Amino acid sequence: MRESGKPMWQLFIHRINDIKIKNKLIIAYIFVVMLPVLVIGGVVVNYLRQDALNNAIEQTTNNVERIKNQMTTMLRVPTNISNELLFDTRLSHVVNTRYDRVYDLVEAYRNYQEFDEYQRLYSEVSAIRFYTTNDTIQDNLEFMRVTSDIRSSDWYQAAMNSRIINWFYRTDDTISSTKVLSLVRKVNFTDYTTSGVLVIELSQSYLNSLISAEPFETMILDDKGNIVSAKNTELIGKRLDDPNIDIDIDPSAGTGIYEHEVNGQLSNIVVDTLIPESSANGLKIISVFSNNSIVRDSNRIILIGTSVLVAILLIGLGFLQMISLLITRRLSNLSRQMNKLGTGDLKVSSNIGGSDEIGQLARRFNDMVLSIRQLMDQVYESNERNTRLEISQREINFKMLASQMNPHFLFNALESIRMKAHVNGEKEIAYIVRLLGKLIRNNLEIGNKHTTIEGEMELIRSYLEIQKFRFGDRLGYELLIDPQTVGTSIPPLIIQPLVENAIVHGMETKENGGLIIIRTLRIEHEVMIDVIDNGIGMTAERLQYVRESLQADREGDRIGLKNVHQRLTLSYGAAYGLHISSAPNAGTQISFKIPFD
Repeated sequence: MRESGKPMWQLFIHRINDIKIKNKLIIAYIFVVMLPVLVIGGVVVNYLRQDALNNAIEQTTNNVERIKNQMTTMLRVPTNISNELLFDTRLSHVVNTRYDRVYDLVEAYRNYQEFDEYQRLYSEVSAIRFYTTNDTIQDNLEFMRVTSDIRSSDWYQAAMNSRIINWFYRTDDTISSTKVLSLVRKVNFTDYTTSGVLVIELSQSYLNSLISAEPFETMILDDKGNIVSAKNTELIGKRLDDPNIDIDIDPSAGTGIYEHEVNGQLSNIVVDTLIPESSANGLKIISVFSNNSIVRDSNRIILIGTSVLVAILLIGLGFLQMISLLITRRLSNLSRQMNKLGTGDLKVSSNIGGSDEIGQLARRFNDMVLSIRQLMDQVYESNERNTRLEISQREINFKMLASQMNPHFLFNALESIRMKAHVNGEKEIAYIVRLLGKLIRNNLEIGNKHTTIEGEMELIRSYLEIQKFRFGDRLGYELLIDPQTVGTSIPPLIIQPLVENAIVHGMETKENGGLIIIRTLRIEHEVMIDVIDNGIGMTAERLQYVRESLQADREGDRIGLKNVHQRLTLSYGAAYGLHISSAPNAGTQISFKIPFD
């Protein structure tokens, strides 16, 4: 029967639907099976060919992904080494010491064995070198002076102009002419206001071992198109655009699958990109296979497919009548059950068996009837639950209203004390009580919402005035606020803990002349914030311990600093944490930056 509401252009479809299923199967057999078999051979060949290519592409893609994972693991080793050397105070001492005698320099080299230790521990690394401008340093293949050639090299320039890791396929001509993939990173020595370049060279044999067993030609390239490793080792050191390689693909091509001619044969090229963590550039992995070599193996599958098609024609002719009978009988039974459901009988159940579509439809019909019954029960239970929830919500709202009286009671009490002190002539006490009330109110009102630098400075000014009341002339402060930064958004209570830390750890034992400076300055797209005190400061060992405690999981006596550091890095990223500098009896400076908005 034709469905109501259908447009006229679907009349042909409705007429087909009016034909009995038995006749539909005969028509389908003629037009869908017998006629297409004349062209099915060509279709099967094309399909199987494409399927074989897809399988090869999938295998190659998986292999490239595996190599990428192995490369990621390998590159993590020099990355971790560079991270450790970045804060190595012994390295800083060796590089920045002025050596008046060769004997002192030799002793320094002999005592510093970290580079050799890393090379012994990790087979992924073949050499570690540090390039410095210290003219008292003598080259020993580990510590190297920066020459004019090195200074003008692209890898040295890239390292000096970047704060993160760079990967270069490079060599130092003063040592060897053989290029090797290297980690290049600038190391800043804040205590000496100097810097140098750390180079960690990767093992070429280790790189080659990652792809030596690949079934297809596979290469690893740097971002300039240089082949740093290949299954065919003769290609190492060449460029992708070398005429002898004949791979017509742009070295800057992104991740994907490309089809090009390679050595006169149509081939598929799988390209994937690897950007190691904390790196400015990365590597590219390319795998190439010829289409003809893959299609040749699918001919046997094509023959089997053709045989299956012929068998289907013969079997289909014999079973056509039986299938049509089974389908129509079971569909009629299911239709009767659905009619009962339409009359409101929710206890109806279909007993049609089988695992085909009709059997699945019958089971879905039974599930639908059961779901309707359960839904009706759930609606009743939901109404009951909503009623109880509404009553509970009213009780919660009443308790929240009552709890709001506590802060107001505290503010009113502080205001009463302030007025009493003011009446009695204790203007200073009244002033401090007013600041304390303001401080508590601001803390409660801000909560987890962001504030501005101007709002944070008002809070800090109140806090410092209270502390000044406590310390008297022993404590002074200055707020040097860049007018461009006052409206910048900032997490609440991010500067006040640093001021409190300066007072507790820097001023408690200082008898007079204590000074705390809070300074903000806009630098391009960032705001630099400094908290500076002239307190007792810290020794180098204590300073190193405090810096390490910001990153460590252990609890310590710097919970406030660690909390601020974690909130900054979680809000803006790892580059926006705390930076601490200090010296004994010279004070401490804690700095951090946030994006300017």
